[in-house]
Amino acid sequence: MAGFRFQVQKEGSGSAGVTIAIGLFIAFGGILFGYDTGTIGGILGMDYWIKEFARDEDENGMKFIGSADKSLIVSILSVGTFFGALLSAQVADFFGRKHGLMISSVVFTIGVIFQTAATEIIILVVGRLIAGLGVGLLSAQVVRIRRYFQDHNISIRTGTHERQDTGSYRIPLSIQFVWALILFFGMMLLPETPRFLIKRNRFDDAAKSLSTLRRLPPDHPEIIAELNEIKANHEYEMSIGQTSYKELLSNQSGFLRKRLLTGVGIQVFQQLSGANFIFYYGTTFFQSAGIKNSFVVSLITNCVNVVSTLPGLWLVDNWGRRNLLLFGAAGMFICQFVVAIVGTVSQSQAAHNTLVAFVCIYIFFFASSWGYVDSIQTL
Repeated sequence: MAGFRFQVQKEGSGSAGVTIAIGLFIAFGGILFGYDTGTIGGILGMDYWIKEFARDEDENGMKFIGSADKSLIVSILSVGTFFGALLSAQVADFFGRKHGLMISSVVFTIGVIFQTAATEIIILVVGRLIAGLGVGLLSAQVVRIRRYFQDHNISIRTGTHERQDTGSYRIPLSIQFVWALILFFGMMLLPETPRFLIKRNRFDDAAKSLSTLRRLPPDHPEIIAELNEIKANHEYEMSIGQTSYKELLSNQSGFLRKRLLTGVGIQVFQQLSGANFIFYYGTTFFQSAGIKNSFVVSLITNCVNVVSTLPGLWLVDNWGRRNLLLFGAAGMFICQFVVAIVGTVSQSQAAHNTLVAFVCIYIFFFASSWGYVDSIQTL
């Protein structure tokens, strides 16, 4: 069962240090999505940003961002990720994992340029759509540990929300350049995956790549054995032939169909859990609830999200996936029920404190269960 565990290799089996370092670096790509998730909610609540981008006015002539515009700005990223995810496997197979990640970073960077330069909502929306396409392309190529990185925007967003110039929103948006550039130029230093090289019949290059990863000479018996295993698996997959989504969902597919639908279902229910409402609209929600220092409260909830991921690494091995998901769902249900009651009964300071507390508890249940298990459920 997958979980939070390290296993030291036997002596003479090479070093796992390089492999771990490369894995952690590639996983850095998860920050591209996580940073946006944590940033956009704060930007939507910035006074200067609202004044610059608002297209609606109330009866007193005050500008505000309508719910339709807010929903479009937030959700359009997911539209891009949907199409990017559909293309990610083809891009990775054609260009290779290394160059596929580099291309994804370029696409994401183009989206960031549009967002940073935007002076109207339509330009911002186009930028988020393109950035979403880049994130989607990354999704099947990067280890999905985005929940760890979701909070790296906090100090920047909290430090710029009181600015009354374009820097209030352009600084946190432009920071995304850093993550994309680090990933792009870093990938230039990493080897291509042995599997892709074998698919291209570049066996010598595959041996060199695996040698770099395992810190063993190319002619080492373990390198040769692993290369032969990769080659045998590839030949077996080619012998099976191609298939279609229709065949995958047919009755004949059996276990594969169940596994696919389980993975899709877990992802769907994770989205329906409501956690993204806090991550995307948390600042706006706390402001509308009459809570002071809404940016600070969002900072607290994001910190809870990051820290609460860690128990899930241990619980998934000791409780199992199913029990952990049930535990998380029950906890989230109770917290949502309490928040709903508090939000409609009283507007006192005690009610505000209770609301914030149960939102944080809700995030704990989410991050330690559904926020983590959805990525490994079908493994």
